[in-house]
Amino acid sequence: MMHAPLLPITMLYQITSLLLEVAAGLLSGVCLLRLYMQYQRIPMSARSGNPMGKFIFALTDWLVLPLRKVIPAVGRWDMASLVAAFLVQLAQFLILWLLSGMGAGLPSVLIYAVFGLVRMAMSGLTGLVIVYAVLSWVQTQSPLADLLERLVMPVLAPIRRVLPLVGGVDLSPLALLVLLQIAGIVLGHVQAAVLVVV
Repeated sequence: MMHAPLLPITMLYQITSLLLEVAAGLLSGVCLLRLYMQYQRIPMSARSGNPMGKFIFALTDWLVLPLRKVIPAVGRWDMASLVAAFLVQLAQFLILWLLSGMGAGLPSVLIYAVFGLVRMAMSGLTGLVIVYAVLSWVQTQSPLADLLERLVMPVLAPIRRVLPLVGGVDLSPLALLVLLQIAGIVLGHVQAAVLVVV
């Protein structure tokens, strides 16, 4: 009975954490997608016919464009988009750190943000590969399918060179998904080890 008031506080923290994760995941994920599409030189203007360009600009321009004034690109890498994605992750973990009573040290917030950014990139790639695989199986021809093929082909091509077709079926998307899952496990252990040091 004495611990009953803690239940709503814990529940509110979990709800807040979930909402922050969804919002920060969406925004940082789209910033990373913008970074990757610009690296691959995929046009995103309305005239290009890119079905995702307008959405990406609408969601990220407010953050990326001001950063671009002070953060130059490095070769084909739009560093403003990368920094924007990191700042969103940092804001998420900073808010959670404040709400949790600042129990852990502030450097741990930076570590969570860095690993969160890497995890977001891996999750985004996982999602792209799954959608690409599904669309390739149903043999649909659409601007979205063409866009997904351009996005995933750079990471699937090396796997296809060493993994032959099995009965005419391309297993490279499955192999990539397994590799991403393994990388996620390794990433979790590396993060835990770094947090122990800090």
